[in-house]
Amino acid sequence: MKPIVIGVAGGTGSGKTAVVSSLVEEIGSDRVLLIQHDSYYRDRSNLDFEQRCQQNFDHPDALETSLMVSHLQALLNGRPVEIPVYDFAEHLRSRRTRRAEPRSVVVLDGILILCDPQIRSLMDLRLYVDTDDDVRFIRRLKRDIEERGRSMQSVIDQYLLTVKPMHLEFVEPSKRYADLIIPEGGANRVAIEVLMAKIRSLLQGESTLTPRP
Repeated sequence: MKPIVIGVAGGTGSGKTAVVSSLVEEIGSDRVLLIQHDSYYRDRSNLDFEQRCQQNFDHPDALETSLMVSHLQALLNGRPVEIPVYDFAEHLRSRRTRRAEPRSVVVLDGILILCDPQIRSLMDLRLYVDTDDDVRFIRRLKRDIEERGRSMQSVIDQYLLTVKPMHLEFVEPSKRYADLIIPEGGANRVAIEVLMAKIRSLLQGESTLTPRP
């Protein structure tokens, strides 16, 4: 049986990680392969650090999505892949890679994951996590400072210059491709329950929802 592919999109800080964590917990980490779109940021080693910092990382062209598509196709055909490892502090793709083996469920996570028609065509289920803009910004601010070594001012500048405009141009409109829109992310337990029922039906090869065991 080919892996089931689930795409989880939504604006930065929307709560995608909480939704993905719920999926992994419910399905079982031994059955789920998580692939993050952010791992496929293009290699910009030809630029110096200041030039790399000025790149628009929220535009679809910033990501090597064609490589992600080829990796996903390989996984669907039962072949392992080498996923890039990206350094967010230096804005560089590492020389290391992460070996990924096919599993029952492949979860694709990324703000722009529903923007590309090739990736969408490979998904069995498309999700969009929808959260208030102010909440998303605060979450991003905390994450980039605590986890990615960014200064507060650099996060604010980037948000106003590229993150918000790109969200309005690409991310927000992509929700029309979603099969299920989840307000409030992982905190929305009703939506998570409905989602898990659908995933169980897909895993069982059924076309209708099955009750939670």
